[in-house]
Amino acid sequence: MKFQIEDVTVYFPYDHIYPEQYSYMIELKRALDAKGHCLLEMPTGTGKTIALLSLITSYSLSKPQSPIKLIYCTRTVHEMEKTLAELKLLHNYQIKHLGPQARILAIGLSSRKNLCVNPTVLAAENRDSVDAGCRKLTASWVRAMAAENPNVPTCQFFENYEKAASAAVLPPGVYTLQDLRAFGKEKGWCPYFLARHMVQFANVVVYSYQYLLDPKVAGIISKEMQKESVVIFDEAHNIDNVCIEALSVSVRRQTLEGATRNLNRISHEIDRFKATDASRLRAEYNRLVEGLALRGNLPITDNWLSNPALPDDILKEAVPGNIRRAEHFLHVLRRLVQYLRGRLETENVEKESPVGFVASISSHAGIDQKALKFCYDRLHSLMLTLEITDTDEFLHIQTICDFATLVGTYGRGFSIIIEPFDERMPHIPDPVLQLSCHDASLAIKPVFDRFQSVVITSGTLSPIDLYPRLLNFHPVVSRSFTMSLTRDCICPMVLTRGSDQLPVSTKFDMRSDPGVVRNYGKLLLEMVSVVPDGIVCFFVSYSYMDGIINTWNDTGILKEIMQHKLVFIETQDVVETTLALDNYRRACDCGRGAVFFSVARGKVAEGIDFDRHYGRLVIMFGVPFQYTLSKILMARLEYLRDTFQIKEGDFLTFDALRQAAQCVGRVIRSKADYGMMIFADKRLLFELLPSSYLIPDMD
Repeated sequence: MKFQIEDVTVYFPYDHIYPEQYSYMIELKRALDAKGHCLLEMPTGTGKTIALLSLITSYSLSKPQSPIKLIYCTRTVHEMEKTLAELKLLHNYQIKHLGPQARILAIGLSSRKNLCVNPTVLAAENRDSVDAGCRKLTASWVRAMAAENPNVPTCQFFENYEKAASAAVLPPGVYTLQDLRAFGKEKGWCPYFLARHMVQFANVVVYSYQYLLDPKVAGIISKEMQKESVVIFDEAHNIDNVCIEALSVSVRRQTLEGATRNLNRISHEIDRFKATDASRLRAEYNRLVEGLALRGNLPITDNWLSNPALPDDILKEAVPGNIRRAEHFLHVLRRLVQYLRGRLETENVEKESPVGFVASISSHAGIDQKALKFCYDRLHSLMLTLEITDTDEFLHIQTICDFATLVGTYGRGFSIIIEPFDERMPHIPDPVLQLSCHDASLAIKPVFDRFQSVVITSGTLSPIDLYPRLLNFHPVVSRSFTMSLTRDCICPMVLTRGSDQLPVSTKFDMRSDPGVVRNYGKLLLEMVSVVPDGIVCFFVSYSYMDGIINTWNDTGILKEIMQHKLVFIETQDVVETTLALDNYRRACDCGRGAVFFSVARGKVAEGIDFDRHYGRLVIMFGVPFQYTLSKILMARLEYLRDTFQIKEGDFLTFDALRQAAQCVGRVIRSKADYGMMIFADKRLLFELLPSSYLIPDMD
């Protein structure tokens, strides 16, 4: 269908549009007109994705003199593929009505592991190994050796792509990752480097959050993106956590042992180069005297991860004299590793600010702040000079340099926390030194500053007024939309007491009470006897789920449940969980019915849909608060209170309820769906926000 929103003709590929979709588009257009940022919440199953894509592509078509680029960020590859499939449908509809003038280029960009078509590289077991396998075949020095010695292996797909030169382009169209791989195989070109090259010319780019929020990746992938772009963060209810993780680093004993091995290997390589090609090391020294900015002209295959923190003006500075020579830099890193090893030999929890930690490094290891700042780039430069391709073997020393650069750059918004053991397992010594970021705005600030409009959207953003404070920005539009329903397809309930009238809760002093565990078991037993098909249960943690299932097993409740439905359990192993989900769906498909036990904040709670008969009931056992004795959480709460005036209780409640809403939202994935939601915890009715906070309005 076609319709007008003010001066924009919107092309919408379906015959009907929901009222909330239309309202959503109006607010989105307001933000685009104002060239500002916005926060938009609309329940899952109401067609957020197609509303976003239709409005923004139509908006661009209505202004051919100043077209805007759309950068669409998703959390997972699965969501990326779904977004591109919707865009393909929309693109075909627009071409049908407008002809060739509606043609656009839209591509999905992911890691080499998801785009590579070289079977020898793909044989590697993980992403880092695939990246290293690619570099071993495509690095500039490897290709230079192959030109002289045909026995040196190279990647034929990359060689063909390079030979095609300017002819290696993608014709207009919408390309999913599978389409890119198929196109690459057909042409004999490398789809990964082709996609990397075409990103700057594409009208729509769909990729992961990390490509914009993680400075190490964004510095390479997204640096060419123009300011006149609209950035969308979809399913962005946890965007503050993504920002914090991008700038946080953990160092353990294994990290330091690996870093020591890496330094020994680099030392051998330096000695080898001194004996065979000392001029390369001299040339690198001269380049570092002039400044790091000169490395901007590296071949695309040699570009490693970018700096995790440095602003552009620092990149123009010369590298400090004490780390310019390779052997001097290695000596600095050895002293740093030795210092960190000494800090891990502690029996008490220690917390320190970056300023105090840098002062301690300076006095004990003789390494100043400026040398720390440049560690990451200096390591990058050295590894390129030494022509090291198996970068997956050097992850430990990369982590140490990442840590050094961050701690040397930021004076506030971070804490260094050293814990000798995990408080939940105090009998197992496992010291960890964590550089913990508390300020989510640090990672996302460059995105807000650089791009014309940033749209943060999800089905669970309430309370929406907390996000501008957490991310430190001022949205021009901030709206929350409710789902319009023509029938009662959602039945939400808050359970405060069991059948014996004992209160139920996962509050710390009640969660192990036999009465609570028994009532939770009886609730599930009653539900499996009457609810058809699939039931999904969410627990507050893996340890609580394990404990409660063991108790149910000992008391015979689990056996009774299994007389009605099969039981499947999410574990921390991805392969096991995937197999359990597959068998759960098969049990629902064949009519046997099944129960799936899962954990809030787990993989299933964030990315798996239990639509239709796969989820007719969801039970949330308790309120999924974070572990409040965590030193990292306590430090973050203190920072939020002092910097943004966000009370500890407000943030913890907000975080717990957005996780609970995300869990129960797994079962209603469209307006044609129906299901029941049970929140089994007395706090949801009496102590926390009202239950309507979690439940979509039913008009």
